[in-house]
Amino acid sequence: MSERSLLMLPLANLMPPLPGLGGGWDGSYKTYAPSPVWRDSTTADVKYQPMPKKQAVKLYHRARDFERRTRQPGKQDGVIGRNGLAALHSLIFDHLNFRTGQLDPAQETIAKKAGISLRSAARGLANLKLAGVLNWVRRCSAGFVNGRYTLEQDTNAYAILPSSQWLGYVEPAEAPAPRSGTWGDHPCGLRHPLTEAATEQREGGGTEAVIRQLELDRPGTVAAALARLGRAMIARKP
Repeated sequence: MSERSLLMLPLANLMPPLPGLGGGWDGSYKTYAPSPVWRDSTTADVKYQPMPKKQAVKLYHRARDFERRTRQPGKQDGVIGRNGLAALHSLIFDHLNFRTGQLDPAQETIAKKAGISLRSAARGLANLKLAGVLNWVRRCSAGFVNGRYTLEQDTNAYAILPSSQWLGYVEPAEAPAPRSGTWGDHPCGLRHPLTEAATEQREGGGTEAVIRQLELDRPGTVAAALARLGRAMIARKP
């Protein structure tokens, strides 16, 4: 019997059996709930938000930073924990659809991809939710069995929250822009095409190389006109 099925059983199944009677963990006490699903489950469609891969990777590295900051000396886990990071890694890199944002794997699948046990995956997901990194919506599907309306538990729909909503996490400051005139202020090799063409000619470059440099400028400029003139002169040569 799966762990989810055990959670759906009445509390009597968690009590030791009375002398001479069976019961307990074997599930002999049948539930009489019309639909054994979580109370806050919804049958409505969940709307996912797309998340570019670059943003998702950035959030994972910030989660690692969050874990390092909150790990106390002598402790092996912070607020997220090793299981939380493993579960988050599985969610982002194994299950997240970056184009649509759909993220609804089963806990068993998360645990298998993360290489941890089902209980460890459940603890990791709980830590992620408590830290504000992750949230989810419980879902169920409706149907009819023998003419009777029933609900069946479905997988959760997960959402990875922005780091600005993580509890107690301070986002690192963005790197300052380079000062004017320093390395990185502007990309190298993007000088004006006229300057590049003159440098090419001065260094012994051929006519074709000079024209190619002139053609890099936008249409309607002097460099573009010189490039067309050069092409015309080459075409007229016998």
